[in-house]
Amino acid sequence: LGLASGGGQQMPIFSALGASCTVMDISDEQLNSEKVVSERENYHIDIIKADMTKTFPFEDESFDLIFHPVSNVYVKDVFHVFKECARVLKKGGLLLSGLDNGINFIVDEETETKIIHKLPFDPTINNDQYEFLMKTDSGMQFSHTLKDQIGGQLKAGFEILDIYEDTNGEGRLHELNIPSYFATKSRKK
Repeated sequence: LGLASGGGQQMPIFSALGASCTVMDISDEQLNSEKVVSERENYHIDIIKADMTKTFPFEDESFDLIFHPVSNVYVKDVFHVFKECARVLKKGGLLLSGLDNGINFIVDEETETKIIHKLPFDPTINNDQYEFLMKTDSGMQFSHTLKDQIGGQLKAGFEILDIYEDTNGEGRLHELNIPSYFATKSRKK
């Protein structure tokens, strides 16, 4: 399952490796991109439009693996996402999650030299953050603590197998080797 990972970026790789793939996303634009890529590259993918803040439209224990890129930033309650991942994964199934550590939310985008927002970044309680997101047409986004993201996985019944950190890949934070993302590999117990 490509969870909130429409766009044709990850599922072609899983498909090429022989996986039977389903992608779930709420964005029509992302799902359309997924369709375009699958038709161009000639592979089958099940495309499901759904909201990851709701119950996932799948039976219990439907998937062996879930790939979940850095899309938790669009969700206020990350525990719900991890709980639903645990429900739809088979016992021993893997969850590969890309996660944001909050650094990108606090610094200015242009120079990455000024701290301009406080944490938590939550536009539902911080009006200046809401106005910033609307001005930059960034959609509703939220920061999450490591406790919420790693602790949420543990609480949902996962064991963390590995953690990887990475930078933005460009910009001042990257030049200073300041990680802004991390990824976890977790297994459903």
